[in-house]
Amino acid sequence: MDFYNDIERYGSRIAVITDSGKSYSYKELAEAADASAVAVPPRSLVFLVCENCFESIAAYIGFLRKRAVPVLVNPKIDDEMKSVLLEKYRPQYIFCPSGWIKCDDSVFRLNDHVLIATENAELHPMDAELAVMITTSGSTGSPKLVMQSYKNISSNAGSIAEYLEIRSDDRAITTMPMSYTYGLSIIQSHLLMGAAVIATEKTLMDKGFWSLMKEQGATTFGGVPYIYEMLKRLRFGRMDIPSLRYITQAGGKLSRELALEFSEICRDKGIKLIVMYGQTEATARMAYLPWEYAFSKAGSMGIPIPGGRMRLIGDDGAEITQPDIVGELIYEGENVTLGYALSWSDLANGDSRNGILYTGDMAKRDADGFYTIVGRKKRFLKLFGNRVNLDEAEAMLNKEGYKCVCAGRDDLMKIYIEQCDAAASKNATEYISGRLGLHHSAFKTIAIDTIPRSESGKVMYSKLEELYG
Repeated sequence: MDFYNDIERYGSRIAVITDSGKSYSYKELAEAADASAVAVPPRSLVFLVCENCFESIAAYIGFLRKRAVPVLVNPKIDDEMKSVLLEKYRPQYIFCPSGWIKCDDSVFRLNDHVLIATENAELHPMDAELAVMITTSGSTGSPKLVMQSYKNISSNAGSIAEYLEIRSDDRAITTMPMSYTYGLSIIQSHLLMGAAVIATEKTLMDKGFWSLMKEQGATTFGGVPYIYEMLKRLRFGRMDIPSLRYITQAGGKLSRELALEFSEICRDKGIKLIVMYGQTEATARMAYLPWEYAFSKAGSMGIPIPGGRMRLIGDDGAEITQPDIVGELIYEGENVTLGYALSWSDLANGDSRNGILYTGDMAKRDADGFYTIVGRKKRFLKLFGNRVNLDEAEAMLNKEGYKCVCAGRDDLMKIYIEQCDAAASKNATEYISGRLGLHHSAFKTIAIDTIPRSESGKVMYSKLEELYG
């Protein structure tokens, strides 16, 4: 079952609640969806400049129902990248907030959003199963897009709804961009089950977000590690939100310390904490940690989702069968996407992965079958012949109170520290040198104003050297 073709079956149930508190039923959502796509021929390419709002959700569903192919675009991209994407993909239509792009006329309007026909009238050759395209990072900083199929969307939404035990009376409030695979998956899995989505552009730092959450009785929200760091600063443990039933975490590994802290908070509040693991290349989710193990297995990303399979491969290419041995994580399932596109000419390429994803993550599996990510395959350096995991080094330093990230090259690890003076720089070098047992000349500390992050809160490592050297 998919989440979009038969949404009318939920009739008068509330589907979407807006920032202002206005509610739309599933019947109204279906009507708006179909109206949004009336002028769009099947297999058209549509840039969907999406916000967390009723209009974007309706248009997305409408294009899927019409079998047009939306490219989810974050409205905050700069003009240069906007031009690059338009040139590379040549969409036939753009659905966007009014004023996002200059146009003299529109072919359809839904409240303050418009559908614009471009000068690219000729349809591109496309694989029949291509359903939607989305960026890998949650903010469009590259023309490289992930191609997701109809089967990918349906299988992953169904799997997520199953293991989260989503109910029709649930209300999920948005905390991440719709253009980010994690944020999109929350919308899709809840609509599949006839639940409601509270769609807001407000952030956790906005008092209005918490007011909306309480007023509308949100039962769940999700967040990347950065959001959980914000929740800690906001003293989430002291908040009284009785409607919350469960919260989720994905989009990067949560430190064991933070996982333990939130496990305790949620246990005390009677809230289920479900830590998950996913990539855009697998539609959204690949593994989850059942809430019963949130404390005893803190730091683990859990077990494969229903319908998914995982294995570990060593440097020699052989499968690892013994527990607690690190190898590259390989995932198999119907949610593994078709492949990448770099321009419109790639849209006809079809499935290049055949249901198998080499994740690029290094992981280990314990004796109970629970997996733990230890770092990225490319996030390792050789320092004086010693293999160093940059993610582990970051975790050590952050635990000591240094707000930092690590990058660099072989024989020189760079430690980028926020608001760092000379004394703190020296102390950080001495600390990591001692912990790793390596001479201090292998490390260089660099004071920075702020850690560059994407819209989804992920560290943009590629920007560090560009900005700070």
